[in-house]
Amino acid sequence: MTEEQLAERKYASSIVHGRSEQPAYYHPRTHHIPVALIHLRSYYPELLELFSHFTTHTAAALAVPVSKPVHLPTQRSLWTVLKSPFVHKKAQENFERRVHKRLIKAWDADEEVVERMVRYLEMHALAGVGMRVVRWQRAPVGVGEQTLDNVMNRMRLGPQTTAAKVQAIGEEIVKTELAAAKEQAAPELVLQPPTPEASKAS
Repeated sequence: MTEEQLAERKYASSIVHGRSEQPAYYHPRTHHIPVALIHLRSYYPELLELFSHFTTHTAAALAVPVSKPVHLPTQRSLWTVLKSPFVHKKAQENFERRVHKRLIKAWDADEEVVERMVRYLEMHALAGVGMRVVRWQRAPVGVGEQTLDNVMNRMRLGPQTTAAKVQAIGEEIVKTELAAAKEQAAPELVLQPPTPEASKAS
């Protein structure tokens, strides 16, 4: 272990008043495998900066390598509202809403550690700051074949259909369709009573 890591471990295990006011310690990445994305957004930049600072300190306490808060583009929404209708239609008022966003990326941490960090952040959520977490989970080798086997075992597979059976079903369908077509093409014989004119002529 380097002196920097040893000093950080000793520093983290001791009580230092005012430590939260200082920048958080960013643990170095080991394998560069991303495990989570933490999206933060708020209407108030001061609250957003405060919770971003809290998030980085949480990651430092749990030894999760994270990036510094990245400033994402601010989302702007504009509205124009009439002050008075009819004659005073040109009297309008403009409103604007800005959504400030930050992004923090985490690497090289176990799933349980990431889950604990997310639960801790949700437990101490700051009013006025929204959070959305995207997590990646590592799957073992051969998970696709294992999933296929589980699905095949749960399916109710009957006897396999042979080519002769398909041909027999096709011939039966053809016979049924031909019989129905002949019935529609045959003229209907309807017996009508003789008219008085026909009886006079006879």
